[in-house]
Amino acid sequence: MLTSVDTELMRVLADPLRLQIVTLLARETLCTTHLVEETGARQTNLSNHLKVLREAGVVETEPCGRFTYYRLKPEVLDTLAGQFATLAATARANADTKRSCP
Repeated sequence: MLTSVDTELMRVLADPLRLQIVTLLARETLCTTHLVEETGARQTNLSNHLKVLREAGVVETEPCGRFTYYRLKPEVLDTLAGQFATLAATARANADTKRSCP
C-alpha cells in the first residue's frame, strides 16, 4: 500500500484525459478553447476535468477577458515526485530484507 504517496493526487492524475491536460499545461499556459482543440474532448467534459485538477491544486487559473487560462503548478508534481523518490530509496535500502513465512 502506498501510504507515503498522495493517493488522492494519484487518483486525479490517473485519468488519461487529465494526464493529457497536465502534459499540455507543462508546455504552456492554455485556455479551454486551446485544450478542446488539442485533446478533441468536448468543452463540458474538459471543464469538468479542469475543475477536478483545480480542486486538487494541480492547476491554477488566470482570467483574461472572457477567457480563463490554466497553468500547471509544478510544485505539486515536485512533491509527488519526491514522495516516489523516497519510496524508491526505501525499496533500495530494504532490497535484502525478507520476512520469513510462518
